[in-house]
Amino acid sequence: MESVEFIGQVQSLLKDLKDCPLQENEKAPPATLLIDKEYLQAVNGLETGMNILLLTWLDKADRTILTTKPRNNPNAKTAGVFATRSPDRPNPIGLHVVKILEINNREIKVSNLEVLDRTPLIDIKPVL
Repeated sequence: MESVEFIGQVQSLLKDLKDCPLQENEKAPPATLLIDKEYLQAVNGLETGMNILLLTWLDKADRTILTTKPRNNPNAKTAGVFATRSPDRPNPIGLHVVKILEINNREIKVSNLEVLDRTPLIDIKPVL
């Protein structure tokens, strides 16, 4: 079986799970993607203003949870995690749409990202 290689990590103002908004469009702060040196060539072609998809590894997630109350609403009907955007799931992969604000060598500043500081970065893909 192949393994996932992290390409870098997120630098964020968000330090605690309780501080994270549920979605990036709910007042998530800008963040910086710190790309590992061995993957710098892969950044070629990314440009300021471009919308990109980020895949992150939500390393603080509980991988044993299979059901949840959507949006942490105690009055909501319980749903399976595959029907939600909950970070708690068997494979805690985060999917985020952000805009590149600035690129400076290993650092890519992006808009509104709702993940914790030091979250591992799996991949970057352009929005087509």
